[in-house]
Amino acid sequence: MSETSPGTDPTTTATRDIADVAAVEVITTAAVHLMSAAAVKCGLAEDGPTGAGADFLDLDEARKLITALAALVTASAPDIGNQHARSLRDGLRSLQLAFREASPFPDAPGDGPGEKFTGSVV
Repeated sequence: MSETSPGTDPTTTATRDIADVAAVEVITTAAVHLMSAAAVKCGLAEDGPTGAGADFLDLDEARKLITALAALVTASAPDIGNQHARSLRDGLRSLQLAFREASPFPDAPGDGPGEKFTGSVV
């Protein structure tokens, strides 16, 4: 973010700064935040030397995050280009599979998080 001079409205500066960011960057940044949060909630986080990521396991929260990610990736894919969409879809698929593996009672194919947007992940 740019530095502001005395008397400059920080909102105006923030608006100018965000105006300089390409839409594909905003979309991919949002997707990466969703992916990171979902990975933690799927128990994939490494917490220090013990790697106790399972301490953060929360499949209800992970389901919401993965579904939101699937909707974002599916809706934005035609506009962000294949190069960006492919890596986001790969990350999404990995999270969907991690969710299925972490779940004590896996969803039926097509009923997992985000699968109404992506199709069945098995």
